[in-house]
Amino acid sequence: MASTQVNPTRMELTKQKKKLVTAVRGHKLLKDKRDELMRQFLDLVRENMELRKKVEAGIRSANTNFVIAKAGMSEETLNTALMAPKQEVYLETGKKNVMSVDIPVFEYKTRTPDANDIYSYGFAFTSSDLDGAVKSLADILPDMLRLAEVEKACQLMASEIEKTRRRVNALEHVIIPEARANIKYITMKLDENERSTQIRLMKVKDMMLEEAHHYKEREAERGA
Repeated sequence: MASTQVNPTRMELTKQKKKLVTAVRGHKLLKDKRDELMRQFLDLVRENMELRKKVEAGIRSANTNFVIAKAGMSEETLNTALMAPKQEVYLETGKKNVMSVDIPVFEYKTRTPDANDIYSYGFAFTSSDLDGAVKSLADILPDMLRLAEVEKACQLMASEIEKTRRRVNALEHVIIPEARANIKYITMKLDENERSTQIRLMKVKDMMLEEAHHYKEREAERGA
């Protein structure tokens, strides 16, 4: 339905046509963006599921080893062994832009590059199960950080998909139909005005011809 505030002028018609072209182009670009966001979002969801299973399995393994280690060691010995961590981890945060969405990126560095430099205790008074628990937690650290990245990325992309979907719907169901209706309304009004003008001109022409005919008749009468 055409807007009641649209002026049926040629300038307004040109404006509405440009608006329609822009809206159609924007609609296509936003649809392409929405589809690509959905594709990448589904890829991240699948990766998230796999990472979560892997991390949960690693945590279960570490917890199992800790329980077994605690059963074979005194609480004092266990607390002493874990009191002062040997390795240190430095976490750096960044971001990357994916389809106008800023995705977080986590990178970590350890104080020493040796992957086995994680045991803060001697092996004489501790069980091998404690070693397995510490190793399990160290092994799943990269996956835990990647899982945090992916889960946050999924949240941000889901929000962006919803915003893009609303914009696509607004263009498709409101702005584009309104612009087309306005163009149709203005075109009809301009055609109607043009027909009215032509009719008036034809009437004026007939009146002028009739007046000229009467003038010639009067001139002829005078000459007789």
